Amino acid sequence: MDRPPVRLTDWLRGHPFAVDIALAAAVFFFTVLITAESYWAGTRQSFLVGVLLTAPLAWRRRAPVPAAAVVVAAGLLEVAFLPAFLAANVSALLMVYALAAYAPRWASRAGLAVGLFGAALAVLRYFSDYSDVFVMAANAGAIGVAVVAAWALGNLRRARLQQLTALEERAQLLELERDQEMRLAASTERARIARELHDVVAHSLSVVIAQADGGRYAGKADPEAATGALEAIAATGRQALTDMRSLLGVLREGGGEEYAPQPDVAAIPALVEDVRASGLDVDLIIEGEPRPLPAGPQLAAYRIVQESLTNVLKHAGPASRAWVRLQWRPDALELSVLDDGRGAAAVESDGQGQGVRGMQERASLHGGRLEAGPRHGGGFGVHAALPYGSRR
Repeated sequence: MDRPPVRLTDWLRGHPFAVDIALAAAVFFFTVLITAESYWAGTRQSFLVGVLLTAPLAWRRRAPVPAAAVVVAAGLLEVAFLPAFLAANVSALLMVYALAAYAPRWASRAGLAVGLFGAALAVLRYFSDYSDVFVMAANAGAIGVAVVAAWALGNLRRARLQQLTALEERAQLLELERDQEMRLAASTERARIARELHDVVAHSLSVVIAQADGGRYAGKADPEAATGALEAIAATGRQALTDMRSLLGVLREGGGEEYAPQPDVAAIPALVEDVRASGLDVDLIIEGEPRPLPAGPQLAAYRIVQESLTNVLKHAGPASRAWVRLQWRPDALELSVLDDGRGAAAVESDGQGQGVRGMQERASLHGGRLEAGPRHGGGFGVHAALPYGSRR
């Protein structure tokens, strides 16, 4: 199969450093090499300053602050030692743009201030011999407007990049949410099938045992009753076999997937690692020595943590943190899932076993309790306690 052609725009996005190197080379060629003879009279000092002004453009995205520092130093050398205003000073405008687009906010504002100061300094150094004050003011205004325009364009680029980053994060969160919802739906379906299998097997075996006992006692005195009991046993067995084949056929659909054992408390660290890998800053704290806990409460603990972290991903907002704490108390396992986000997690079940209501049902099923709600100072918190010996 032929590979789709690579578009030029895609290649440029995938190789930003190569693009910056090409930009630096182009600026060097047009502002240093071509104008060398006419503007600088070929002096080594002018050539060196031109190189210092243009070469840092290759790192305008990788290291904007150090690159801007080199350009500022080169500009100061120009003002101090060179008699003519260099065409390579266009690099200063490009660096103001880079600081506004790719550097931290403080560096962006500093770049604007230094650019405006450099504009005034250049006018005083190279255009102060004009007798007309209005001409000097016009030169200063033109350079200042160019600096502000470059800074404004850089801010627009920053906003665009932030928008793209937010869209990518949203897509990743939606994909993670979809995968987790699929896993929860599959777990719910397996639990339903397990309950149905239990009902089929328990009911059928009870009927078989009762008919076998009755047929054994009636066999000597009433052979017809024994025959009827055997017929009932056969019919019950056939019906149970049909039901089990139907349920197992559902499990076999999907290409013979292998299903892992139900998760327990020991799987919570791996769950936290998976969520951390998706981009959420989450910490795990374990206190106390682990104690024996039945499989049901262990599964409930895992699901409570899983659904709580899913709610954090869905509702806490960007740049939020979460904490998962497991406390092995003398009488119960206490777990907490806290976040410092917006505190807008869902408080009603969505009908699919998720949300606070679903977690409360899981906890109460095993004799535990669960509380959830906004935290003082911001964020959301889920606290649950699962006793080691569940109530019957």
